Amino acid sequence: MSAPTRRDILRFSAALAAAGTLAACGKSGDEEAGGIVTVDLWHGQTDTGKKALDALIKQFNDTHPQIKIVGGGGGVTADSMLQKVTAGLAAGSFPDIAYIFGSDLASITRSPQVVDLSTVDLKDAWPAARDAVTVKGKVRAMPALLDSLCVVYNKKLFAAAGVPEPKAGWTWDDFVSTAQKLNNPAKGVFGTGWPGVGDEDTVWRLWPMIWDLGGDVVTEDGKSVAFDKVGEQVLGTLDKLRTDKSLYIDPKPGSEQLYQVFLGGRMAMVATGPWQLPDVLDKGIDYGVVPLPTYSGKAVTISGPDTWTVFDNGKARVKAATEFVKWLNDPQQDVQWDIQAGSLPVNTTTAALPAWKKHATATKGLQVFVDALETARVRPTITQYPQISQHLGEATVAVLLGKKSPGDALGECVKACNALLAVPS
Repeated sequence: MSAPTRRDILRFSAALAAAGTLAACGKSGDEEAGGIVTVDLWHGQTDTGKKALDALIKQFNDTHPQIKIVGGGGGVTADSMLQKVTAGLAAGSFPDIAYIFGSDLASITRSPQVVDLSTVDLKDAWPAARDAVTVKGKVRAMPALLDSLCVVYNKKLFAAAGVPEPKAGWTWDDFVSTAQKLNNPAKGVFGTGWPGVGDEDTVWRLWPMIWDLGGDVVTEDGKSVAFDKVGEQVLGTLDKLRTDKSLYIDPKPGSEQLYQVFLGGRMAMVATGPWQLPDVLDKGIDYGVVPLPTYSGKAVTISGPDTWTVFDNGKARVKAATEFVKWLNDPQQDVQWDIQAGSLPVNTTTAALPAWKKHATATKGLQVFVDALETARVRPTITQYPQISQHLGEATVAVLLGKKSPGDALGECVKACNALLAVPS
């Protein structure tokens, strides 16, 4: 898996709009000499993720002599893959498979070169994984990575403050009061933290809170936002953390500083995913993991799945590329990727394998993230989502910085988003 700083950070650029007008042209030629079909994979993985994927590619190539997967990566990290692929599609030179963030899938499927994978059986995939690759009722990619959001906390800081450790079923009021009790300015300790630049990392943490209150991203007909009635309460929770001065606000993209404060033992609680556990373990922090707090008492979280998206460079290459991404999702390969690269099991079948159970048992708190998949939801695969996220991100930052009240910030956000949704996509 690539670094956690890449977690679904959206690019609000001209490249996004250009995806809708891409020429339907691609590379010619399906087979190489000797009848071997070569498949070009752009994955953008680094470090452990690249090492894990390289090993799987070799394993596939060794067992499928008529297909050769070339995993060059595309020359960019996963953060920049959308722009890279979009430019390649416009130029008529694009990969057979690319690692595309789930939040970008709806935009990239504007291109006629994205293959429809609706014939692929995803019945064993977690609902969040299926939903993330489904656009307008059709499967447009294969799940590549799965995560969920929970709260990781520092046991030492709780003990030092004499505060009971959180348990499943706790509320957002509990979270706010706990953060205030653990906040210790004299020792440079914050109760918790939140990304403060207004990007997708700022926003995606809000959706479980909105869903919990009965809201949603957009209405069923897609003509207006569906968080207008509950958003003020959600932003109000952040405002309370701000006014209590128990909230560290990360001013830089990627949340790196937020995580560094936690890893440095100066933050009591952080909402994060399983990708952060290796770093927590490496720092020797005595930690615990609990589900997100709730307003209603009913557990809900968010997952931000990424995808393997297949592009049409001819029938033979489409067939070979599809075979490879299906093979990656098979539990025997999925479990290798999950353990080595830091993902959660894409399939429920994988989660039941002895190898995964052993890994989950050996990694404190990991099973909490897996169990959270039972209530995990995903953001809608709609082309307007990046702009909605941008407006909500701006509103959130205005509240975090004390520049606007939750009500005023939300009102401006809703107005801008509804104007956007009123224009047919």
